[in-house]
Amino acid sequence: MGCSCKNGVSMAVLVMGMFMVGSVAGNFFQDFDLTWGDKRAKIFNGGQLLSLSLDKVSGSGFQSKKEYLFGRIDMQLKLVAGNSAGTVTAYYLSSQGATHDEIDFEFLGNVTGDPYILHTNVFTQGQGNREQQFYLWFDPTKNFHTYSIIWKPQHIIFLVDNTPIRVFRNGESMGVPFPKNQPMRIYSSLWNADDWATRGGLVKTDWAKAPFTAYYRNFNVNPYTSSNSFSDNDLQTNELDAPARRRLRWVQKYFMIYNYCSDLKRFPQGLPVECRH
Repeated sequence: MGCSCKNGVSMAVLVMGMFMVGSVAGNFFQDFDLTWGDKRAKIFNGGQLLSLSLDKVSGSGFQSKKEYLFGRIDMQLKLVAGNSAGTVTAYYLSSQGATHDEIDFEFLGNVTGDPYILHTNVFTQGQGNREQQFYLWFDPTKNFHTYSIIWKPQHIIFLVDNTPIRVFRNGESMGVPFPKNQPMRIYSSLWNADDWATRGGLVKTDWAKAPFTAYYRNFNVNPYTSSNSFSDNDLQTNELDAPARRRLRWVQKYFMIYNYCSDLKRFPQGLPVECRH
């Protein structure tokens, strides 16, 4: 990730609920710290709504007070409207340090009328380069939509309005590291990345349109407790039921615009091991 400084219910959700403590509805005052951007980050409506803004001087960001090791994280976002070219709204989980783990949603802004690009990535032990990108099947600036991460010992599932868009499986049996030992905090930031975000940096941020603002609400977390253990049966559970697998295939067929596992030019010596699974 680059910070500069639910609608059918799948079997995975049902199984996951058996191993979690109860769902905890969030309050931004109680659950998050505004970490940078001076007064560009704001919490209001009694802690039920948060906004981040970006102007020519600075962006802004926040992070969770708690760390989590496995669970389901939901957040509703309404992205920067209008001409958002050059801006990136990042929402992700991350640990710290050179060998950090990370699970990313990044929303790459675009000129008015052109779609946002949803950029996803997974870092393990400091190594990323596992990008998949998507267009969305709706305008993410008109209304709030729910972006979720299900993080279990056997897989990571990215969901949009409870539609799965990506599954990253535990590939340790093939020698691929998997995030499972480092607790992660929840982060978000709104920042200027016009050197790469829109058409590879060809379209720059129009500061006449600043400030750019994104909104957050309805944070929810179903965390695992540290005492949870996972049976072999749970580890073998199919992560998506048949309707969810159909939705996943639909998204990947019609809305995926980049998949590192298909980029033979980028990996001339052979695709990463997990791509062959």
